Amino acid sequence: MPNSEKPIVAITMGDPCGIGPEVIARALAEKEVNDLCLPIVIGNTWALEQAVNLTGVSLKVRPIDDVEEAEESPELANIVDPHNLNPEDITVGQISPVCGKAAMEWVTTAAKLAMAGKVQALATAPVNKEAASLAGYKAIGHMELLQEVSGTEKVATMLMSGSLRVVHLTTHRSLRVACEYVTKERVQSMLELTHRSFREWGMPHPRIAAAALNPHASDGGLLGAEEAEAIGPAVEEAQRHGIDARGPVPADIVFHQAIKGAYDVVLAMYHDQGHIPIKVYGFEQSVSVNLGLPFVRTSVDHGTAFDIAGKGVADHTSMVETIRLASALCTGKGLSRP
Repeated sequence: MPNSEKPIVAITMGDPCGIGPEVIARALAEKEVNDLCLPIVIGNTWALEQAVNLTGVSLKVRPIDDVEEAEESPELANIVDPHNLNPEDITVGQISPVCGKAAMEWVTTAAKLAMAGKVQALATAPVNKEAASLAGYKAIGHMELLQEVSGTEKVATMLMSGSLRVVHLTTHRSLRVACEYVTKERVQSMLELTHRSFREWGMPHPRIAAAALNPHASDGGLLGAEEAEAIGPAVEEAQRHGIDARGPVPADIVFHQAIKGAYDVVLAMYHDQGHIPIKVYGFEQSVSVNLGLPFVRTSVDHGTAFDIAGKGVADHTSMVETIRLASALCTGKGLSRP
């Protein structure tokens, strides 16, 4: 292993046709990133070199065959390249099944490094779900792929922006289907996973609020039954197991209360219920982290942005925050109360 007391973070490039290489190049040039960890990129060497030239950052791209060969220097960008993609196959700004396949393989490589103990965390740039699907992947997102590679039974996505943290009961499901997932068993299981994950990350007594599904938390049953039949009973059962869970709290006030410090994390019932408040509260700073995996994995909270890829204008704030959070969670100091 490299002689470093800092955590080693594998940074997957994401789809090389998008802004992943650009935001990684800019992030690696930041002093904060190099102070926090030893970053190692997993991806295509040519794409990273192009991004360094495009952004004008002072970095030398250094290909290595193994993590143990990494050198710690703010002037170097260590990269492990599996040689699964040719430069001529990369057309910036366009969807490519070849690049989609390579991006998913880089994620798999990073996951295997983490499970082997060679890196302490993953920080991922965005993949393109359409490109991954065209490449033949059924698990087209990071979380689903990492769950499959690691053999993990229960995983979840949490978005963070500043002190606002939101775990999602469901993510990439239609609203109609997502509502069917609001059951006592699933809500209780997610409350337990959230509680356990926060304890592992250094917060021994997390305060968890379960958002209501229906307007006004159903107004006593006038606007739906999920609060009385699923969310409320799940919260009560979690409380009996020593979990500081509250709710159901109406969704139009729970996020405001969390920002003010009443809760450490909110459990949202579906994708947009949780994503919208995070992105309104702090879009550029928002990051994603997975619960349940056998290793730390954080991610930028934006897409591949093909429309601006290759123009050198992509904001790297989320990438820096993603690496910062990955580094902190490795040490059990990633969460704190405001």
